[in-house]
Parts: sequence; C-alpha cells; structure tokens
Amino acid sequence: MITGKNQIGNTVSAIGTKTYRTFNPQTNQENLYLFTEAAAEEIDTAVSLAADAYKVFSKKSGKEKAAFLRAIAEEIENLGDDLVKVYTSESGLPEGRAMGERGRTVGQLRAFAAHIEEGSWVDARIDTAQPDRQPIPKIDLRKMNVAIGPIVVFGASNFPLAFSTAGGDTAAAFAAGCPVIVKSHPMHSGTGELVASAIIKAVEKTGMPNGVFSNLNSSGIEVGQALVQHPQVKGVGFTGSIRGGRALLDTAAKRQEPIPVFAEMGSINPVVLLPEALSNKATDWSKTYAGSITLGAGQFCTNPGLLVGVKGEGLDNFAQTLAEEIVKIEPTCMLHPNIIGAYEHNKSTAITQEGVAVLAAYDNDAKPNYGRQAVSKVTGSTFLENPTLHHEVFGPFSLIVECESHTQLEEVLNNLEGQLTGTIVATDSELENNSSIISALQNKVGRIIFNGVPTGVEVCPSMQHGGPYPASTDSRFTAVGVDSIKRWVRPFSFQAWPNTLLPEELQDENPMGISRIINGLQSTDKI
Repeated sequence: MITGKNQIGNTVSAIGTKTYRTFNPQTNQENLYLFTEAAAEEIDTAVSLAADAYKVFSKKSGKEKAAFLRAIAEEIENLGDDLVKVYTSESGLPEGRAMGERGRTVGQLRAFAAHIEEGSWVDARIDTAQPDRQPIPKIDLRKMNVAIGPIVVFGASNFPLAFSTAGGDTAAAFAAGCPVIVKSHPMHSGTGELVASAIIKAVEKTGMPNGVFSNLNSSGIEVGQALVQHPQVKGVGFTGSIRGGRALLDTAAKRQEPIPVFAEMGSINPVVLLPEALSNKATDWSKTYAGSITLGAGQFCTNPGLLVGVKGEGLDNFAQTLAEEIVKIEPTCMLHPNIIGAYEHNKSTAITQEGVAVLAAYDNDAKPNYGRQAVSKVTGSTFLENPTLHHEVFGPFSLIVECESHTQLEEVLNNLEGQLTGTIVATDSELENNSSIISALQNKVGRIIFNGVPTGVEVCPSMQHGGPYPASTDSRFTAVGVDSIKRWVRPFSFQAWPNTLLPEELQDENPMGISRIINGLQSTDKI
C-alpha cells in the first residue's frame, strides 16, 4: 500500500507541510495518492543515519553485500502486478515496458551481486617490501578500492525503475559499500515508494544497518539542493537534463568539501550516413530509423536526434522515405504534461530556425500528452552557423544535416558537443577510407556503433554509457554495467600494515582467491 510518506532509514515519516500528487498522462488527470515532501529535519535524519550506517556497511564482505542485492531483486519481484500498475499509471508507459524495465532492474542488482561476490573489482595491488634494496629499502605497500560514503541518487523521469530508486546508480553504490539516499522523482513517487519498501524488506532480511537506505519525496528542487549541500554526503548520481545536472555540479563544487557529481545529462546521438551505404539500402535504413526515432516516444537518452550525410541521391532517397515512414507510426504517450510541453517548445524552436525545412510532421489528431513526431532538414553550413540546432529535442524528433562534402561532414562532427553515442552507417570500404570522420566522431562520444541504431543499451561489462561533457560530467566513467561501481570508490593504500589486520583482499594468503597485481604481475597466488 502506498502511504505517500518518506522512508527515513527503517521508519516512515511525513512531518512536512508541502504535498503533491503524481499524474497519469494516459488519463490526463492526477493520481489519487498524496505525497508529503521531505522536511529539513527528515533530510538531516536520513543523511545522519546514512553516515552512521556507512561505518558498518562499508566493512561488509562481498558475500554479505551480494546477499543484500539479491534480496532487493527478490523483493522487487514480489511486488508483482502492484508495481506494474503504479508504474504505468505514473508514466503513461505500457505494461510491456514496465515488465521489461523491472527485468533490467533486478538483472542489474544480480549482476552487481555476482561481481562483488567474486571480489576482484577492488583492483588490489601489492608491492612487497625489499628491506635490502639499495640505496634505500623498499617499504610494503598495498592498495585497493574503498567506498567513499553516503551517496545521493536522483531518480530519472524516463526510467522509473532502471535509473531510479533501485536502479543502476543505487545498485552500484550498494555494491561499493555506500549507503544511498534517493531523491525520488516527483513524476513517479508511488513507484519509488513501492521499490523503497522492497529495499527496506531486504535491509531487514539481511541484517543491514538502519540508514543504509532512505527515500525522500520532493516536488521541486529544494530537497535535492539540500541533499547535495549536506556536509555528510560524499557523492551524487543524476540522470536528467543538462540544466539540472549542471546546477547540481555547480552546487557540489561550491561546497567547503567539493564532492563528485556523476550526471548523465543529454545527447543528440549523431548518426553519420555515408553515400555508398545509402545507395545500397536507403529505404531499409530509413524504415529502421523511423522506428528508432519514435521508440518510446523518443524518450531515450540515446535517441538519434541528428542524422548527418553528404548531399546526393542516396541522402535524398533516405530523407524522402524517412519522411513517409515516420508519419505512418502512431504517436505514443509521453511521460508527463511538462515533458510534452518541453518537447513541443523545443521542437518549435528548432523548426522555426532560419533555413530549417520540415520534411514530415504527424498532423493527425492525437490524444493529450501524445508526442507528434517530426523530421526536419538543414544544410551543413546553416547547422554550423546556428548553435541552437545543436541542442537536444527530447522526444520523437530528428534533424537531417545535408553536407556539401565529406570535409564539411567532418567539420560538423568537430563542432558538436559531447555525446553518449555516435553511429556510422557505411560499407566496409567506406569505414576503411574515412578514418578522419570516424576519429572526429570518436572524439565526441562514449560509444560508437557500426550499422545499427543507438537506441537500446545492453547492461554488460563492456557497455560504456557516458561521454564527453555535456553527455556526462566525467567521461571516464559509465552509468551502466558493473564498471559503474568505480564512481563510488576511491583508492586507498596501507603501508607496512600487519598482515592479519589488512582487509582479506590484501592479505598474503589471499583468502578470497581474487586476482591481484603482485609486484607488477597479475596473479591469484598467495604471497
């Protein structure tokens, strides 16, 4: 049952005076549940509990934390249809999407459980002492990754499960040994509360410390700001807009003790369409991209918002067929009136820029909150001269940039901001003969795709979900896959420490049997 209260450690609380409701974009009306925004006292209590919990939780073994993560996954599954119903009522997304995202969420939790149970993720490095070394002896040094402290996670609007309460940021922080305070997204507070209840059941079932998790309601920005400014918070995870992510980054940087903000903020995911590939399969590619642009009403961070090609018959055929195909697709519901309002505003801003031609726009009747897709076209020179056209339009929209030459295409890529993904549609020979274009694209993105679409993010160790700013605030890290744990740790060295008092990962006997670097060599051996 949804209470509308805040989860402060293992207790629920609602002492604040500010209340709000979530919204059902399918029915175009508010949902019944009333939520109470966290008060300042509740924020302080949640962070204080997290700081105390850190002292215990950060010392838990990989097996203990793995049991906790698996228990969370099990309890989320035990929510059954109740979770699906609330998810769909707060997001407008279909049941199939809800079940798919639930599967991804529990899959992430179990992947992290296996990762930390094995143990090598701590990146243990040992340099043993050499007391007889000349001219000075060498001391014994041993290094591994340790948890940094309480983490604040901001729920994402477009992924109510996989990037929210028990999503990738939370799973990675728990795996590292960091307590988590979630600032629940106001658009899906009910979904967040249900998942929070599952986490608390797992806390109690596995004996984790009170305060290892809290879930705070918020309808505005005040709760988030207070959390990021709190001196006991040590890191922030955010998925959302450039404006929101940048504000958090600036707030964190101004603290007396600056802390890292790992924000994934936006991307137009440029797609390079080379002539030979289009001459062979322009129709096929246009149909494929019509589906990718409109998938999920365009509400994916990897939506292909920019299609860049060289002027010619192949690009003309691609553009014509894409325009024909995209309007055949029925619009789907967007997440919230605010989301579709921003989409319509940003789309209008883009298509009314000088030199922009609208190739296709769905103009039939659509239900309230259903996003009408559109495709526009502009020349390479106009695109280069107008930075407004470089901005993301979050929704089912894409802009085709028609370049005069391969040289201008490369110039367009060089003038883009950082992106999550870049795609090359090309023949094998074009791929071999356009290394400068590929290099230009590679320098702007975190993941490069050959002859595919950017939509669809596989959760696996090889996935890089991040890119140069403003796609993310630190391109060295991923927000998806087990390597995302690296955001919530810091390297720590023990010098000349007694063997029996070292963490097991660094002890001579290697009781966990993990892979370590010992005197420069990778090994699972004892010392």
